[in-house]
Amino acid sequence: MVSMALTVIAPAYGGPEVLSLVDEPVAAPGPGQARIEVRAAGVNPIDYKSYSGRMGADPARLPLRLGSEAAGVITAVGDGAAGPAGPLAVGDEVIAFRAPGAYAAELLAPAGALVPKPLALDWAQASGLMLTGATAWHALAAVGAHAGDTVLIHGASGGVGTMAVQLAAGRGAVVIATASPARHEFLRELGATPVAYGDGLADRVRAAAGQGVDAALDLVGTDEAVDVSLELVADPARIATIVASRRAFDLGLKVLGGAPGADPGTEIRSAARLDLVRLAGQGKLRVFVSRTFPLAEAADAHRLIMDGHVPGKIALIP
Repeated sequence: MVSMALTVIAPAYGGPEVLSLVDEPVAAPGPGQARIEVRAAGVNPIDYKSYSGRMGADPARLPLRLGSEAAGVITAVGDGAAGPAGPLAVGDEVIAFRAPGAYAAELLAPAGALVPKPLALDWAQASGLMLTGATAWHALAAVGAHAGDTVLIHGASGGVGTMAVQLAAGRGAVVIATASPARHEFLRELGATPVAYGDGLADRVRAAAGQGVDAALDLVGTDEAVDVSLELVADPARIATIVASRRAFDLGLKVLGGAPGADPGTEIRSAARLDLVRLAGQGKLRVFVSRTFPLAEAADAHRLIMDGHVPGKIALIP
């Protein structure tokens, strides 16, 4: 049975002002699919970049449905619907990732994209676990971070950064985290030694690290982050960035993500999902939601995240 659901779309390329909230049909699930009543959808920078024009402006792709992660309740399942944790059933509380078109009141998703929602997380937190968590997991794997390493994390108070700090500290690494002073106490609570970015950063990191820095994650894409990482980490292959630039490729850094030539880490990120659920369920991985917005105010959520200074995550609530 087909139902109608409020859905955020971009009918044109441009800024947040182009976004529209429309009623769209949601089909009954076919084999290996499930329909979800969305309780919260995670907001990520890639969402606004997708319709900004900077990733191409092919009119044939319009209208664009936005979002890739959500949390909700299964309302219908197709034949053979089983996720990474096993068979799915009506009433299951799940996280959907990757789930294109997640900015919606209802969502049809492949069963393979659905994992159990940890009881320890509320809906908004659950909707923000996967993209940042899987990205951080991939970044740490790319630099081979392990117990006893000292890992420098640039942009540590952002969505990916807070995940990377927790995951690295949980593995027994010493974490040095760059952030504005207002976020230092928060980062200490997560297990990191915070340092302020700006002039003299390399010296402050040296003083905090003591025995040197083994690996670095650039989660901001600034020249400072790259320069300081290269100065302090002996092997460029143990520096990863999630912000693709010609310079990063030329310097031999690990460039991660969906940009041409970058390592998407598809298998690593997919396999990380159940580990992220487990850690969150055990209270060892927390999701920090700074703001929630109604689905109808997706444009305002994007304006806020485009500012680049939002700590943690933003969620949309249908």
